[in-house]
Amino acid sequence: MTAQFPPPSAAAAEIALQGDEFIALRRKLHTQPELAYREEKTSALVAGYLEGWGYEVARNVGGTGVVGTLRSGRGGRAVGIRADMDALPITEATGLPYASTVPGVMHACGHDGHTAILLAAAKHLAETRAFSGTLRVIFQPAEENGGGARAMIKDGLFERFPVDAVFGLHNWPGVPAGEFGFLTGPAMASVDLAVIRIIGQGGHGAKPQQAVDPVVASASLVLALQTVVSRNVDPLEAVVVTVGSIHGGIAPNVIPDSVELQLTIRTFNDEVRESVRQRIIELAQSQATAFGARAEVHYPRGYPVLVNHAGETEFARQVAARHFGEERIRQRFRPITASEDFAYLLQEKPGSYLFIGNGDSADLHNPRYDFNDAILVDAARYWVALVQDYLSDNSEPAK
Repeated sequence: MTAQFPPPSAAAAEIALQGDEFIALRRKLHTQPELAYREEKTSALVAGYLEGWGYEVARNVGGTGVVGTLRSGRGGRAVGIRADMDALPITEATGLPYASTVPGVMHACGHDGHTAILLAAAKHLAETRAFSGTLRVIFQPAEENGGGARAMIKDGLFERFPVDAVFGLHNWPGVPAGEFGFLTGPAMASVDLAVIRIIGQGGHGAKPQQAVDPVVASASLVLALQTVVSRNVDPLEAVVVTVGSIHGGIAPNVIPDSVELQLTIRTFNDEVRESVRQRIIELAQSQATAFGARAEVHYPRGYPVLVNHAGETEFARQVAARHFGEERIRQRFRPITASEDFAYLLQEKPGSYLFIGNGDSADLHNPRYDFNDAILVDAARYWVALVQDYLSDNSEPAK
């Protein structure tokens, strides 16, 4: 027998009635931001709500992560929806009445909004039980450089809470509020850090011939690094190599012993990622040697390329088209050179990471950024629709 679910308009109306409640909750979260793996208050709040709505709740998954499980009907499939909870070490400059009360910490990426969105959807799904299968709501710590997704996986996320597919969502400034963006394949870049120390021999600035100047060698290296993308990478590949930090010396008349450079590197292809790494190391060593200095290179790996699965991404796009209309889907949404540790979840399970426009707001990681509360209800409606469509008796993901 086919399950009978309420029409989308009914769900939309019911969620909209609770919109103010979750906007207030989002702003409460905004006033109390917590850094990676310190989301104690946030995770306790999330777990308390889920338990009150009838979810089976597991706390402290991968640190401060929370997983809620809700079952309904006889369906055998399970779907996971993930939201991130952590804030950033940024001093807020919005001047909003609900601005951060924690010095030097703010929700500058909208994770307060993502958490409130998933809670709003979780409440509605618990009240209606209009699906057939198992829902896992995953509230993840430490997305901002902490690798919270990997920590949850190492803590047995998918062994303890099996899913057939996993989905995530991020608000995106500069895209009209409420428009959806979908990308198949590589959607967000990998990120690596290179810390290069050019070691010379210090001396008096008036006697440069008696020193080995690491400042000059570093300046030459910065220019040489600009050729990595232009001359060592296929022009059809997207790569970013940015020198974001140079530190060396303390006085204008003193040649320092060493200079440190820090780089961020973004790629969309694992083979290119490795070749760029090798080229940066080669350039650092050869440029240093050319000036009589030497180079030490520390190259820690960051998040991998986020690769959306084709079938699940098409399914997610169809959900938006069915419930919101094709006009709400942004055409030619382009891959993003920012990075996301949801990539680790997609290495383990099929799924897709999608985007919803935040409107004309300050950019992410900006002290003046604020999540657009006007998109909260529609984003929650989307999660409800996706869960109901995925966990219905007569719906399969597109292949």
